[in-house]
Amino acid sequence: MSIDFGLKGAVAIVTGGGSRASGIGNGRAAAVLLAEAGAHVVVVDSAAGNMAETRDLIAAQGRDALLVTADVTSQEECAEVVRRTCETFGGLDVLVNNVGVAGPAGTVVDVDPLAWEACLRLNLTSMMLMSRAAIPRMRARGGGSIVNMSSAVGLVGGHPQVAYPTTKAAVIGLTRTMAAHHGPEGIRVNAVAPGYVHTPMVSSQGIDEGARERRRHAAPLAVEGTGWDVGEAVLFLAGPRSRWITGVVLPVDAGLTATLGSGGAPSVTSPPGPAPSSREPLS
Repeated sequence: MSIDFGLKGAVAIVTGGGSRASGIGNGRAAAVLLAEAGAHVVVVDSAAGNMAETRDLIAAQGRDALLVTADVTSQEECAEVVRRTCETFGGLDVLVNNVGVAGPAGTVVDVDPLAWEACLRLNLTSMMLMSRAAIPRMRARGGGSIVNMSSAVGLVGGHPQVAYPTTKAAVIGLTRTMAAHHGPEGIRVNAVAPGYVHTPMVSSQGIDEGARERRRHAAPLAVEGTGWDVGEAVLFLAGPRSRWITGVVLPVDAGLTATLGSGGAPSVTSPPGPAPSSREPLS
């Protein structure tokens, strides 16, 4: 029996809805699942070729998607994405702020300041800019839903890099503040915090099977996550089945953040070391 998520005819934008590599990333999964639920989906990525597989997966369901190539760190291009969406579909109901990068290596002592700023702009400022353009359109329709992509590393410390977890923690603050500001307008704002998800980005880093196995067993469920797991959480938060939920950060992590502190855990964005008990960086 199929589940009705109440999204038939809704209009949804998914940033970072493509991928440089084949496979199912978080944004691609969210776009496909929203389309499957009956939404009109706008897929946004910085490179047109990154969106081809997403388009094909949506087309396989007999659905169409609007593909928009844009730099979401540009206020003008974010406004144009929303304008084209509303021109094509008549409005906007859902925004999934998914775009992000792992960012530069280093602690505050040695991280490259320009790379730090670029990471902040893509992982955090882009969400503000897209939301800035989207909220007036949602307000005009009596409400909407925004889902921001954070990470388990935004909830805990101990990550080997300073830039990535800082941006993901800031996404949580942004989400809660936006929820308070725009709840009276009927706009819900929530965040998803994935853990050890195996995505094309992770695969492209050359992670080996041993590292994948250690990542699996770092969390209580001992099951590897996929982009589909994250996409299902986005789907739930996007639609009216979560109508009384706002300002929430939903970990999708097989219980990882429920058990951190019981020993070292490997990093979400870099391959873990040989043993969970070796005081490695927390994810």
